[in-house]
Parts: sequence; structure tokens; C-alpha cells
Amino acid sequence: MNDEELINSSVESSEYSESDIQVLEGLEAVRKRPGMYIGSTSSRGLHHLVYEIVDNSIDEALAGRCDTINVIIHEDNSVTVKDNGAGIPVGLHPKMGIPTVEVVHTILHAGGKFGTGGYKVSGGLHGVGASVVNALSVYLEVEVARDGKIYYQRYERGITKTKLIEKGEASFSGTKTTFLPDPEIFTETEFDSQTLLTRLREMAFLNKGIKITLLDEREEEPKENVFHYEGGIISYVSYLNRKENVLHPDPIYVEGMKDGSLCEIAMQYNDSYVENIYSYANNINTHEGGTHLTGFKAAITRVINDYARKYNILKESDKNLEGGDVREGLTAIISVKLSEPQFEGQTKEKLGNSEIRTLVEGVVADKLSSYLEENPQVSKLIIEKCLYAARARDAARKAREQARKKSAFDSASLPGKLADCSEKDPALCEIYIVEGDSAGGSAKQGRKREIQAILPLWGKMLNVEKARIDKVYGNEKLTPVITAIGANVGADFDISKARYHKVIIMADADVDGSHIRMLLLTFFFRYMRPLIEAGYVYLAQPPLYKIEKGKEEVYAYDDAELQKILAEKKWKKDDVYIQRFKGLGEMNPDQLWETTMNPETRTILQVTLENAAEANEIFSDLMGEKVEPRKVFIQENATKVVNLDI
Repeated sequence: MNDEELINSSVESSEYSESDIQVLEGLEAVRKRPGMYIGSTSSRGLHHLVYEIVDNSIDEALAGRCDTINVIIHEDNSVTVKDNGAGIPVGLHPKMGIPTVEVVHTILHAGGKFGTGGYKVSGGLHGVGASVVNALSVYLEVEVARDGKIYYQRYERGITKTKLIEKGEASFSGTKTTFLPDPEIFTETEFDSQTLLTRLREMAFLNKGIKITLLDEREEEPKENVFHYEGGIISYVSYLNRKENVLHPDPIYVEGMKDGSLCEIAMQYNDSYVENIYSYANNINTHEGGTHLTGFKAAITRVINDYARKYNILKESDKNLEGGDVREGLTAIISVKLSEPQFEGQTKEKLGNSEIRTLVEGVVADKLSSYLEENPQVSKLIIEKCLYAARARDAARKAREQARKKSAFDSASLPGKLADCSEKDPALCEIYIVEGDSAGGSAKQGRKREIQAILPLWGKMLNVEKARIDKVYGNEKLTPVITAIGANVGADFDISKARYHKVIIMADADVDGSHIRMLLLTFFFRYMRPLIEAGYVYLAQPPLYKIEKGKEEVYAYDDAELQKILAEKKWKKDDVYIQRFKGLGEMNPDQLWETTMNPETRTILQVTLENAAEANEIFSDLMGEKVEPRKVFIQENATKVVNLDI
């Protein structure tokens, strides 16, 4: 029996009954302050509703009572989540005196995850899932199959509308939830199937053997997507590396268990220059890491150094390999499951359990050491990769020191083309990184000098996806960006030293402009990622058209808006003058200010990082060495192109 089976077998014997549901507080504040419970009322919060219900089904799977979860997006944008778990208890709750399923859906912090009987391991620790989804939905209907019967209840905006009724006999068990998000709460109510696909695939990888399906009935030809991975996180790593040149064909897998907590890690090296390590605790993506990630990093660095020393690959006079050297080109998944996780902050993005670091370090130290001993050919490839990374790091250090001698990274020596702002509080300052001297000149004249800085760039910059960091230092196109922002780069990047809290990329609305935006975004993602994570990076949205009729001027930002303006004003194309801007340089300073730079009227898009793994794949596809992924991307998305310069 393996460690995961031990966890499941210890849970299967426990009963899940009415007394396991503990009530902590009421539901009053959810509709008044939804952001406190789901993060936002935008698209992100909307999709969070689905995750909350799916997480409850996943918890059933972790308890060994469920192996299939079906998710359906209906034509009216309502969603159904169905599992084959034990079914929510339906008997009268011993404390509340109403059906327990009603308690779960109408009382905040009511669930089977606070005591010790219902769930051994759980991701939905706050117990708010079903009740919050209920509160933020036009309606929610739940069907429970349990003890040979099917039960049904309906709620509307969190209020119970029907008594719990018995609908018929059942030869199966499980819970089926259908809900319609409330447009009074959400600014967007249209689910994005790709967003849900990404999350559901991730959940299937993290829970070996479970089958999760997604059916989108809104499509002309609805197709069911099925996620089912017997390899678990081994399959996850293979999936993440499927487009990379891997150093060894099979991911390395280690696992261990201590005091009821399970740790499993899968890892594989590729020939890229970046590390992609994702950590999870009870299926929750701990974006900020925590004790499990710290333990892994410390252990893998020590194990590889010990191996290199033992076989005299590192000589006595050589310095130890550093953590960054050991992790270059490493793709890894760290998944821990424990009964009482301690997360730092309400976002659950950092694990704080000290005992988990000990567990992870011990597992990696013991089992990775054994793997290296038993697989000398793989070990040799990994050590060589680490040594190359160390040499590149040394070259980068020398390049950095040389750059500093030239005052290239000295904030007292700002780039010559930078027109800085007079305000010194970074929270109030913004910098426009502008394509071309002509547009830069207009931007400098049209800006608000107190808070807006302008940095013109000329020509194409280095594609950092194809270069190590030692090539970044001293690069004449990137150095001005690094210096102006003032927070250094790579491992030395310090977000607290950023001179602007809005870094706005302003490029032409054409193919060349798109390429420049992508080059800059690639650079920020690879070497200044905290800048994106902090929400400091934006894309300017310059207009594509100016429409003139008489003395009236109107701007349109795309073809759809152009047609809308003509229709609303009842203008015909023959009666108006339409100018299509080929570049920012065609606008005079007043136009650029009015359309693109005025904080009161402009539109800027904030660059966010919802899914680091997905973002990593996109940058690798579009900017990496391999041609085939780009070819496939173009073929799959060619029909979606709205505006193509010829």
C-alpha cells in the first residue's frame, strides 16, 4: 500500500454525518461585500464561483468518496457541477434544527471541514464555498443522492425558496449543484471555457485517477473535454514540458509521508534558462510559496552539491553551486496534503506549516539522492546543466559589475532620453515606454510633467527568451528600461525600489508595435516578474481611427467601435473623413494626450498573471527557439485575426 492509499484508507473508515457539520457564523455580509469572499466581482470572481463548488467535490475525492466530477456550462450561462461522492447530509442539523444541506448553503462557515470526522484533508478550509455561491447567484438548486433517495432544494440570492423535498429513489450517491451568477453582483456574467479548462485540468493532474469533464453547451457543436491522469503530477510535469527539449525522458518522482501529511514531488529538466516550479497545498496553488517550497529549494541544492562533491565533479577549490544554478531549466510540481494547513493571509497563497519543510527536505534529501546514485547518466546531464548555469551566472556577475562601473544601473545616472517626472512618490508616478523618437517627442510635449515620465525606445530589443541573463546586462536597448525603473533585474530585482507604480507600454497599433509589446512583456515576465505580479505593468490603448465631420472629431479604438460610432451618429462613410493612424508619431501632442495619456479619459489595460504555467507556455511558444509551436499557434488562431497590416 503506497502513502496516498494510506491516507485514503484512513479516511474511508470515518463516517460523514449531520454531527460533522459545525456552524460558525451567519451569511449576512456576502452580498454586501462579495469581494471579501471571492476576490472581485469581475471575470476572476465569476469563475471563482465554479471553483468553490468543484473544490467541494475534490474534497470528497480526497476523502476517498468520489472519483468523477462533471461540469456543464448551459446556454443561459448557468453552471452545473455534479459528483459521485457521498452526498451532503440531509437530516436535521443537531444545532440549527433545519436540514443540514440547507445549513451548508445558507450559513457562512458551515461545513464538514472544521472538525475531525468529515474530512481528513481539505482545500476548502474556510467552509464558505456553497453558501457564498448561493448568496451571489440568482438561483441555486441542489440535488443530493444519499441513502437510496434523491433530495432537492432551491434558493434564490441566498434565501431558501423551497423546503427540502424527496424526489425519488436513487441507486447511486452524490451531489448536483446548478447555479446562475447574479448580474446585480458581477460586472461580467459570461464564463470563459478556456479559463475553466485550465483550472479543471490542473485539478485532475493534482488528484491522480480522478476524472473531471467539462461540457460547454453554448457551442454550436458541444464537445466534452475529459481530464483523467493516472500519472498525477508526473503527467503534469510531462504536460508542462511537452514542447521543451528535455534532458531526461521521464520525470523524477519522489514521495513520502509523516504524521498523516503526504508530500509528492515530480521534476524534470529541460534545456531552457528559466525555472518553473509550482507548489500546492491541498490542491491550492500557493503562488507565494511557503515552507514546502523553501524545503524543496534547500534540499535539491544540497543534494546536487553533495553528489557533485562525492564524485569529484566539483573540486575542492570550486565554489558550491547556488540555488539558481541548480534550478535553471527545472520544471517541478510540489504537492503536499495535510489535515491542518496554516496559510498566511486570506488569499491562501503561502503555506506556513513548519513541519512541512522538515517533511519535504527529508523526502528530497533521501529519495533524490538515491535516484541520482541509481541513474548516473541522468545525473551527469543534470550536473552539466547546473555547471553551465553557474558559468553563465559568473559571466552575468562580471557583466553586471562592468555595467555598474559605467554607472549603467546607477539611478543617479538616468538614461539620457528619459524625460522624468517631478513627483518623487512612486505610487503617484507613471512611465510611458514609447516606441520611436517621433512618438516619444509628442508624448514628452503632451504629458503631465508632474507625474508622467517618458522613455523613448528605438529599434527592436533583445528577445530574452533566447538568451541568458548575462546577455541582458549591457544590452543597449534594455539597459535604459532597467535603469529608468530603478529596481535592477533578475535575482537582484527589488520591487520596493521601483521608481514608478505604473509602467505603461505605448506602441503603435500594428504588427511591429505588437512585436515590441511582446518583447517588453517577455523581458518583464522573465526578469522583472514581481513588477507584473504587483500590477504595475500596463498597455496603452491608442486609437486606430479619427473620424471628422465638420468641426466634430471622434476617435475609435478598433473597427467595431468605428462602425458603432457611425451607426449611433447616423453618419455615412462618404460624408466623413476617416483617418487611420499608422503610428503614434502621426498624432500631435494634444491628440496623444487627449486619446491615450490623460488619466481621466484614457483606456489602459493592466497586465495580470492569473496562471503562471499558462503564461510561461505562451511566452515559450511565441518567443522561444522552437518554430513548430509558433506554427501551430498561428494555424489555430489565424481565423481570429481582426486587424493585419500588409
